Amino acid sequence: MAEALAPYQVVELGGGVAAAYCTKLFADFGAHVRKVESIGGDPLRNVPPLVEGQSTFFSWLNTNKHSHSVSSFVNPSLLQAILNADLLIDARPWREFHGAQLNHAVLQQANPRLVIVAISWFGESGPYADYSALDSACWSWAGLVKLVGPKEGPPALLPGYPAQLVGGLSAFNAALVGLIGRASGARRFSLSIHESNVVLAEYQVALGTSGMPTKRLGINRFSPNYPLGIFKCSEGWLGITIVTPAQWQTFCELFGMEQAAQNPAYLASMHRVRDADSLDAQFVMQLSTKSAEHWFEVGRKLRLPFVIVPSMKELLEQGVHRQRKAFVPVSSGATQFQAPALPQRLTQTPARSGGLAPRLGKLSEPQEMPESFMGAPALPMSDRPLAGISVLDLTMGWAGPLVTRQLADLGAEIIKVEACQYPDWWRGTDFSANGMAERFYEKRPPFLMMNRNKKGITLDLSDTRGATLLKQLVSTVDAVAENYSQGVLPKLGLDYASLNKHNSELVMMSMPAFGAKNDWSDVRAYGSTLEQASGLPTLVGQASWPPTSGHVAFGDPIGGLNATAALLIGLDYKRRTGIGQHIDISQVECMLSLAAHAVIEQSVCGHTAERLGNRSPHYAPHGCFQCAGEDEWVFVAAASDGQWADLCAVTQLTVLASDRSLVTLEGRKEHEDEIEAALGVWTQVLSAHDIVKLLQTRGICAATVVSPFDLPNDEHLLQRGFWQTVSREIAGSEQPQPSLPFRQSASAYLVRTPAPTLGVDNQNVLRERLQLAEKDIETLRDAGVIGELAVPAALRGFKSMKKG
Repeated sequence: MAEALAPYQVVELGGGVAAAYCTKLFADFGAHVRKVESIGGDPLRNVPPLVEGQSTFFSWLNTNKHSHSVSSFVNPSLLQAILNADLLIDARPWREFHGAQLNHAVLQQANPRLVIVAISWFGESGPYADYSALDSACWSWAGLVKLVGPKEGPPALLPGYPAQLVGGLSAFNAALVGLIGRASGARRFSLSIHESNVVLAEYQVALGTSGMPTKRLGINRFSPNYPLGIFKCSEGWLGITIVTPAQWQTFCELFGMEQAAQNPAYLASMHRVRDADSLDAQFVMQLSTKSAEHWFEVGRKLRLPFVIVPSMKELLEQGVHRQRKAFVPVSSGATQFQAPALPQRLTQTPARSGGLAPRLGKLSEPQEMPESFMGAPALPMSDRPLAGISVLDLTMGWAGPLVTRQLADLGAEIIKVEACQYPDWWRGTDFSANGMAERFYEKRPPFLMMNRNKKGITLDLSDTRGATLLKQLVSTVDAVAENYSQGVLPKLGLDYASLNKHNSELVMMSMPAFGAKNDWSDVRAYGSTLEQASGLPTLVGQASWPPTSGHVAFGDPIGGLNATAALLIGLDYKRRTGIGQHIDISQVECMLSLAAHAVIEQSVCGHTAERLGNRSPHYAPHGCFQCAGEDEWVFVAAASDGQWADLCAVTQLTVLASDRSLVTLEGRKEHEDEIEAALGVWTQVLSAHDIVKLLQTRGICAATVVSPFDLPNDEHLLQRGFWQTVSREIAGSEQPQPSLPFRQSASAYLVRTPAPTLGVDNQNVLRERLQLAEKDIETLRDAGVIGELAVPAALRGFKSMKKG
């Protein structure tokens, strides 16, 4: 089969997980990637476990690349490689981007078709721009730590490299956007890893003014849903997420909770959250009498979001992942191990299945620069690189609309299709008489945040007239994105095989929770279910804790970012070849990269290390420490022996500074209890803000542990203009709108238009794209095929249209 990105030449500079994961996507989809390392190699080569002297995690990140070492960036071979390249991924310290060596402006002047993505922790402006960071620091500042863990604290960190993996995925999306849009000129994107991760907190930001609890509720407790947690069974652990009133009634019937079922207050999930402890007592004992596998099968029959929470060993052995080849062989020398496959499943242009990790080599001698690059004139620049691309958006909720929102922000025309009878469920479920009169479905902040910059039409797809109109619209667009339950679109005659007959070049992306055509394709899931099923909770917290969720609905934004990458690959390939294809995204597979370090450890060593809480095997100290004020915390880490010495000097912990056994990481690991106790005494008398200023001034890694509800007031994000506002009819007060995490200039891409009200663009879209006459449009409106108001009488069928 063809390789989607084979024409592209890519150079990677600067090291780090984010850059490596970005270029892994390029290499595994066929691009020629030159990874440029300093003499001695990328420090990630030494991250254990090692095989034949090389890190297995490094090997997974760098499959199918060519690795070259240079003693200096002042290197003719390196310069020539960049001048011959289509794309430069640069993760050097951000001030070097504008320095004398490999200056980005000079490079693009010499190679006018070069796309550059400059990766930094916090972007190239703002108070944090020069701060030292690690994944946990970035995670803390992105609002992803404070709500996780026990009520009394400390908040719980997610181990591994989550912030950089998310940043690398966003960098890939930026790079492909640049390649698609470079016909209007070479593009340089500045990407903030921090802002890339804020997207994971958007749901809570959107609900920040809704009266929901804003404090940590305890292990496996997240507002606004209950039960949403992980429970012990006779064998294994079961993940449960109950959202809708119908699911709650079925859940109560299953466990004989008659009184709870009859309590009208519990139809609203928020009231269940407040009584979680007493409600737990009514079913937890019953769960412990049967295995997690038993309850999983019961949940499937009842259409309840139950899922087995696997260990890394169990994850690697699960049949559904073997069916889909979710783990692939990676070769490091003569040794092979299993690691997560890329989750972007394109039917015509699949990624390579695993691959060989590169050994360190010298950069080849300069080749003659192609004439087409010599003196090529600058091309006119457009501020919307995806202008001219059109997508029919059949997605609802978070994951799918996040995909199309990103494309819309970049200039693509997104036509969101709902039905008056079946609106996007993120509009809310209050279809009472008062809710309809007040049009609450036009006011819910999460919907407004996910659907800006889009057009909105309504079509009742269960009516043959609506389905026919959709097929006609398909013939006019480049792509379709959908996340309906498995089986819904085929029943309506709107699956890929059917739609492809109306547009032979169609790119269509489907986003089932567990992928299509496997044993679990019918399993009902939410974003929290996907995290539970990924095994990630078995890595979080102390060894004595149950598997611990780290997010209210991780799978949604992670799935959305991965699906964006897949759709961009498909659109780019169609642009160059005229060939469309179907894309099958398993959202649970999108989660597996976050656990890659542990999956690889299990495969290589036959076990995973015991959970360390907030400690790290690579740094000491490393954790969250209480500060002055109620539930205020700061993250602090000594990322090197030099930072340890500076930390001792700043904190004036002379006893620790004088202990020569603590000079090395090994010595500090042996005395972490004493170090953490002493550091905790110092932090308790100062504010988190003051501690961060003191430590970061000396280059010591420290971060405020921010609540997601406080992100709209974050000084760095405010100074960078990350938050935007837009007025919208009916919604009332303006809501904060997050920007894309990458930008072409000092300013973010603009939020141009608010989320569409239901059916607001019916007239224009049907008239302009399908040339329907006014009388035909009125006939459709009279028949209820289109409309501008939700239709409560038909909402009884709402559940059947939801995502699986």
